[in-house]
Amino acid sequence: MATFELIASGLRFPEAPVVMDDGSVIVTEIEAGRITRCWPGGRKQVIAEPGGGPNGLATGPDGKLYCCNNGGFNYAESDGLLVPHGIADDYSGGRIERIDIDTGAVETLYRSGESGVVLRGPNDLMFDASRDHGGGFWFTDHGKVDYRKRSHDIVGIFYAKGDGSFIEEVIFPSHNPNGIGLSPDGSKLYAAETYTCRLTQFNIIAPGKVDDSGGPAGPGMPLYRPAGYKFFDSLAMEANGNICVATIGECGISVISPTGELVEFVATDDIFTTNIAFGGPDRQDAYITLSGTGRLVKTRWPRPGLQLQY
Repeated sequence: MATFELIASGLRFPEAPVVMDDGSVIVTEIEAGRITRCWPGGRKQVIAEPGGGPNGLATGPDGKLYCCNNGGFNYAESDGLLVPHGIADDYSGGRIERIDIDTGAVETLYRSGESGVVLRGPNDLMFDASRDHGGGFWFTDHGKVDYRKRSHDIVGIFYAKGDGSFIEEVIFPSHNPNGIGLSPDGSKLYAAETYTCRLTQFNIIAPGKVDDSGGPAGPGMPLYRPAGYKFFDSLAMEANGNICVATIGECGISVISPTGELVEFVATDDIFTTNIAFGGPDRQDAYITLSGTGRLVKTRWPRPGLQLQY
C-alpha cells in the first residue's frame, strides 16, 4: 500500500479536492452542505455554505469555484463510517453554483426546471479549452434513488457555459455517471458510471458535442469494467492520458490506460474512496478523499497529473 500523509480529518463526507497554489486544498463536505479549505497540519476553514449537497468542484477562468450541487442525500452512520443512503428528506433540487472563494457568496448559475433542463443530482465537472462565455465545462448528473418510492432516476451528461448563458443535455440516457474527465488533447470525454462500474469513452467532435455513432448502441463506447463487487466514483486524468478512477468497495484508485487496460491499483483503507486530484510543482502530489471516514490524504504519485485549464 502507498504511504499516505493525513492533511485533514473530521470532514463530513469530503469530495472534489481542488489544489490551490498556496498548498491548501479545497473540498466539498457533502453531508454538511459546505465548502472547506484545508491546510497541511489539520487547519480547516469553512469558506462557503451552499447547503444541499455540494459535490463536484472546479476552478473557473474567473478564479471562482464552480460547484455541482446534488441537492442532498440522507446518511447512515455506524462505527465511524458515514454512508449516503438515498435522496434527502429535505432535498433542495439539483443545480450548478458559482462560489466566491474570498467572500463565500454563492450564486446559482443553473437550476433544475430552468433553461429546459432537468437536474436531479449534478455530481462532477471539468472545464475544457473553450474560452468564450466564461469557459465551457462538462458535468455529470448522477441522479437520485428514492427508496420510499422505489424509484431510480434516468439521467444524462451535460455541457454548460461558465457565465450562465448556455446549458444542454448532450448525452441521454447515461447509467448514473459520476466522475468525468477529458483526454489531454480534448478529443475524448470519459465518464465513470457508478452502479455498472463501467468507464465509458465518448468522441468529442466540437465543444459540447459528441459523435452520436461513437459506439454500437449510441455515442459512448465502454472502455473498462472490472469484475467483482465494486463501484466507480470520481476520476482525474494523468498527463499521459491514463484515467484514475476512485473505486468504492475495493478501496482505492484504479488507473486505466486510454486503450482500456488496468495499469495499476493504488489501495487505500476506506471503502468510500471517492476522489483524486493532483498538485505540487511536478503535479505528482496526489490528494485523495476518504469520504466514509472523513479524511483528506496525500501521497506521491508515480506519474504527473494532467494540468487543468484553470
